[in-house]
Amino acid sequence: MRPLSYSQISLYQTCPLCYKLQYIDRLETKYKGYFSFGTTMHACAEYFFKVKVPPPPSLEELLQYYEKNWLSAGYESAEEEANYKTYGREMLARFWEIHNPDFRMPIAVEWMFNINIEGIKLRGFIDRIDKLDSGGLAIVDYKTDRELFTNDYLARNLQLTLYQLAVAKSWFLPVERLTLYHFRTNTPCSCPPRDEAQLEAAKKLVLTVAEGIEAGKFPAVESERCPCDFPEHCPYYRQQVTPVAKEAKISGEVVVAGVVERYVSLQSQIKELQLELDELKQRLADFCQAEGLNRVYGSDYALTYKLVEKSGFSEDEVRALLEPAGLLDRVLSLDSAKLKELISDRAVAQDIRSKLEALKQVISSYPQFWPRRLVEEE
Repeated sequence: MRPLSYSQISLYQTCPLCYKLQYIDRLETKYKGYFSFGTTMHACAEYFFKVKVPPPPSLEELLQYYEKNWLSAGYESAEEEANYKTYGREMLARFWEIHNPDFRMPIAVEWMFNINIEGIKLRGFIDRIDKLDSGGLAIVDYKTDRELFTNDYLARNLQLTLYQLAVAKSWFLPVERLTLYHFRTNTPCSCPPRDEAQLEAAKKLVLTVAEGIEAGKFPAVESERCPCDFPEHCPYYRQQVTPVAKEAKISGEVVVAGVVERYVSLQSQIKELQLELDELKQRLADFCQAEGLNRVYGSDYALTYKLVEKSGFSEDEVRALLEPAGLLDRVLSLDSAKLKELISDRAVAQDIRSKLEALKQVISSYPQFWPRRLVEEE
């Protein structure tokens, strides 16, 4: 099996079909401006830190490198590209102001790793690895996301976990800090390293993804990223983007689009009718209860009324009764059906069964009506 990267694993988690189309079928993705922008900013950060000896490049040199290595692909208009370019120049100026005065050379920049996880190759590039004053390591990955990262996001970030796993397998120094550097605000967002349980969970995830790929499991999964660059291959979007979508027919007769609209219209009517029906049911139930009636009559139909009650058990009371008797493990979910089985089980002491029966209580009730045609009654 070919090596996996964080990007591939993340894409497979999001949509296995999209992974197949991109990495197995080799369909080309569309260029996007924000991808080009992120690539340019990463290259500039690498240029700044990847020096053989201090000092780092001057601000003028950094901006010259930025202009020379600017990627223009994917922007929707010349105006959008110009706005991004100006914004990137401002970000870099601030980046230089922050890191130039107390410049410290990292021990690795754009470090490539290739590790083995139970037969599965995992590879990738880490933007930067710093050595801390404590002697431990700090992993830094640059991001050009719009929003600043939350603590919860940092704690769950799979990329940082896999990077720590790679560094731990390759270096003899402990990882003491994980950082996503938010380029737009020049803010390092840091968190403590993962514990052993988190690292093991990440390993299992890599193996699970690899097993799915090896088994050829590539279902389409919808997410907030839909539609992707391949809607014509997706069962959720294919019918919409095909040239004959509007004329497509069911069984060669009825146009699909008309059936869809009619279905939605009927569903809306059903909801409205159900609301009206529930309101009428409650009015009739209130009337029957107030008058002490079990049946009400119309001109052609009569409705037989009954208040249906649903019984159940109080979790705290059941637990207090069964736990001392060693019977709680038989109804851990407090399923009413299992509790009823316990009540009828003669192997259980009679006093326990009786007390359990006494704990049964009404937890909800609802009115029910059965219609009867008056002509039939006559």
